[in-house]
Amino acid sequence: MEAGLATATENGQTRQRKIIHCDCDCFYASIEMRDNPALVGKPIAVGGSPERRGVVATCNYEAREFGIHSAMASATARRLCPDLIIIRPDMEKYRVASQQIHTVFNRYTELIEPLSLDEAYLDVSDCAAFEGSATRIASAIREEVRELVGITLSAGIAPNKFLAKIASDWNKPDGQFVVLPSEIADFVDKLPVKKLHGVGKVTAKKMQRLKLHTCADLRRLTPQQLSEHFGSFGERLYELSRGNDNRPVSTERIRKSVSVENTYDTDLPDIDTCRAALIELLPKLAKRLEKVEAESVIRKQFVKLKFHDFVTTTVEMLSRDTNPDNFLTLCEQGFARGERAVRLLGVGVRVEPSSPNALSDPTYDSDKQLPLALSQCDTEAP
Repeated sequence: MEAGLATATENGQTRQRKIIHCDCDCFYASIEMRDNPALVGKPIAVGGSPERRGVVATCNYEAREFGIHSAMASATARRLCPDLIIIRPDMEKYRVASQQIHTVFNRYTELIEPLSLDEAYLDVSDCAAFEGSATRIASAIREEVRELVGITLSAGIAPNKFLAKIASDWNKPDGQFVVLPSEIADFVDKLPVKKLHGVGKVTAKKMQRLKLHTCADLRRLTPQQLSEHFGSFGERLYELSRGNDNRPVSTERIRKSVSVENTYDTDLPDIDTCRAALIELLPKLAKRLEKVEAESVIRKQFVKLKFHDFVTTTVEMLSRDTNPDNFLTLCEQGFARGERAVRLLGVGVRVEPSSPNALSDPTYDSDKQLPLALSQCDTEAP
């Protein structure tokens, strides 16, 4: 099979997939500028208060020119740009806009994999619109979102999800980029390794030491060599460096955990104050669990602590319920790892579907809690 070509088989025949990755441009900030034109051209961020250890959920391009980015502490963002306008998020407004965007998506395909309120993969392999041209379909989607929602969306078009996601970032904002099957090898060879999903700061530094700067450099290593350097991730690197990704667009997302957390205006100085704060979080966790109790069963309890020096630890145990005593025990074990003031405390449960068809609502995914729900806007960045 030619490198990078994701295929699907139907009725004994193989066809090439056509994948579009759609990603709204600075989504929350764009909605705020749409509703208040006086903000256009000014540096703005959507997130929590600098005075309460808030974080930036997203910001517009004017703010990015100052080095501001998502997950940055709001206080840091304000120092970088004293004129930065920080807006408290309005999640209901963003959800309405997201529903409108998905209405547009559904005109072209039912195979939609939402990643967040403003981002999704679309498989348009069987779409007859525009004579099946994925490029023209993406252009139409972008135009319809602009007219219906009043914001811009960027798109990447490619034979697989990996390449489509990379491509959607190529001509941002308000643009699109196509990776044709015949262009995959050249495109991937020049791709910086830091663009590969899963390559974080630690792996990137290791790659730099090994003089692995592009996918072309990775391709010179054998699978065995990649495994020696990067463990189990080496196999994935071998495939990505060749543009290979056979993952289908999945319309189903399985919930993995439900949790709540809070960053405190004043650090919790000792284990007694941590215990008291934990007890206050439990009713919030119970309320969230009410939304999923019919579709999920609990398999673990966990507690997360972030100490005043930003070191984070998570302790968990096997459990089938939300026993408060278990949470308190886990909290004590976690605190003992640092024995210092705590700035963030969280409690949660790991869950699994109660039946094979028990699936999560993509707008309520606790594993992506901040970008999706922004329920803790005053939770700081790591």
